[in-house]
Amino acid sequence: MVGISAGHGVKHFGQGALTVMMPFIRATLGIGDIAYGAIFTLNSVSSGIANLPAGMLADMYRKQVAWMLSASMLMVGLGYFMIGFSPALWLVGLSVAIIGFGTSLWHAPAFGTLAARYPKRRGVAMAAHLTGAQVGNATSPIIIGFLLGGAIFGLNFAGFEWRYVAVGVAMPMLATAILVPALFKSAGAEASGTMKLAEYFTAAAKLVRNINVLGLVLLGACRGAVHTAFQGFVVLYMRESLEMSAFTIGYHVSLLTLAGIASTPIMGWISDRTGRKPVIIGAMGTMAVLVFLFLIAESGLPFTILLATLGLFFFSVMPIITAAAMDQVGPGTEGSATAMMFTGGAVIGALSPIAAGALFEAIGWSGVVVFCGAIATFGTAMALVIPMRRPQP
Repeated sequence: MVGISAGHGVKHFGQGALTVMMPFIRATLGIGDIAYGAIFTLNSVSSGIANLPAGMLADMYRKQVAWMLSASMLMVGLGYFMIGFSPALWLVGLSVAIIGFGTSLWHAPAFGTLAARYPKRRGVAMAAHLTGAQVGNATSPIIIGFLLGGAIFGLNFAGFEWRYVAVGVAMPMLATAILVPALFKSAGAEASGTMKLAEYFTAAAKLVRNINVLGLVLLGACRGAVHTAFQGFVVLYMRESLEMSAFTIGYHVSLLTLAGIASTPIMGWISDRTGRKPVIIGAMGTMAVLVFLFLIAESGLPFTILLATLGLFFFSVMPIITAAAMDQVGPGTEGSATAMMFTGGAVIGALSPIAAGALFEAIGWSGVVVFCGAIATFGTAMALVIPMRRPQP
C-alpha cells in the first residue's frame, strides 16, 4: 500500500507540473482559448483509451502489475521529454496524449491490486493511494512555479524556460519506471493465477450490466469533469486576469490538494465504517457550494482561502466513489471496475475542457465557475439516488 501510493505520488507530480506549465506553453506558441481546452481534452481522451487495455491486463495478469506500473511511468516520462523539444502545437498535443495514456495505465493495476489485497479496508486503501497523489499534486505546482518564475521567499533568479523544466520533470518519471519492478516484487501476489480470456469476458460482461456500477461511473465522471475544467482554467484566470507570478500560481494550485492530504484518509476511514453514500453526498454537495462561491470570492485572501477549503473535497471524494464501485463487483474484476471508473471520467472529462474554453472565451471566469458548479450539483443529486452496497464488515 505504501509503495504503490508513493509511486502514485511521483506520477501525480508529473500531472501537476503540466497544469502550471500550460499557460507558459500557451504564451510561447500562441494557443487560443478553445485550443487550450482541447489540449486537456486530448489528455482525457488518451486516458480513456488507456483504461480499457489496462483493466483487462490488470485482471488477467495480476502477478505482472509491477511491469504495468513501470510502463505507465515510462510513458509519462517520455511525454514530458517530448514536450521539452516540441516546436509546435501539434507535437505538444501528441506529448500530452502520451502523458494521458501513461497516467491512466497506472490506475487499473494499482487500484485493482489494492482492492483485491485489502477487501475489508478498501476505503482506507483507496484513500492512501490518493493521498500519495495529493502529495505529488501539492508539491509539484510549488516546485514547477519556482523553477519557471525564479522567485520564492526572497530568493530570485532568472527562472528556466518551460522546455527545460519539462525535460527535468521527465527524469524522476523515468527513474521510477526503472525502480518499480525491483521494489514492487510482491505486487499481485494475492492472485491465485492467470485468468483466461474467456473467463475475463464472462466476468466483464456481468460488470457492464451492473446498474449500480454504471451509476457510480457517471458520478465519478461528473467529479472528474469538474476537476478537469476548473483546474485547467483557474490557472489561466490567475495568470491572465489576476496577473499572478508563476510561483504564486503554483502555490495556489497546490492548495487544491494540500488540505486533502489530511482529509482523504479520514474520509476513507469513515466510509469503511459508516458506508460510502453519506460521505460521497456530503463531499459532492460541499464541493458544489464552494465552487459557486468563486462568483463572490474573485481575488485576494477570500479567493485563496476558498481554494484551500475546496482542497478538502476536490480530490478526496474520488477514492470513496471508486471504493463504492469496488463494493459492487466480485473478486477478479477489480481492475476492470477501476478502468470503467476512469474511462467514464475520461469520456465526459474530454468534453468539459472544450465547453469550459468556449465559456471562458465568451463570458470569462464566471462562466467556467457556473459550469463546474452545475456539474457538481448534478453529481450530488446522483449520489442521493444511486444504490450503494455497504462495505464488507
